[in-house]
Amino acid sequence: MQMFKLKIKYKVIIMKSKNYILETVVCSSRSGADARLHRMLSTRQLLRRRTEGCLHAWVSRSSDGTGMFLVQAIYSNREVIKNAAALIEEKLDTHDGGIESLLSGPPLIGYFDLEKEDVNVLIAKNNHS
Repeated sequence: MQMFKLKIKYKVIIMKSKNYILETVVCSSRSGADARLHRMLSTRQLLRRRTEGCLHAWVSRSSDGTGMFLVQAIYSNREVIKNAAALIEEKLDTHDGGIESLLSGPPLIGYFDLEKEDVNVLIAKNNHS
């Protein structure tokens, strides 16, 4: 079995932006680790939501039950991403060993610009439903 270490280092460029940043991670659990990975991802998203500058964070399990997860968070800027990652490493990874051993392979990670107006509309619609 091949093991790998997932260490994501962020090179943060501070700049004024009129957009939010959507972090998207797609990952799959190794056989028999679905429930544990889901719990650990959910705990990490809860901690992200507590980070100042994180507008929202969530994790979704694939609808076909294949052990694939979509993990997303919306941040006000890149510095918040760095702060959230450091907090997770300090508070969770050092205690539970991180999620790497539960993954079937390396995750797909992407960062996308979201226009603030679009995000504000989504949040407003969510609060009224």
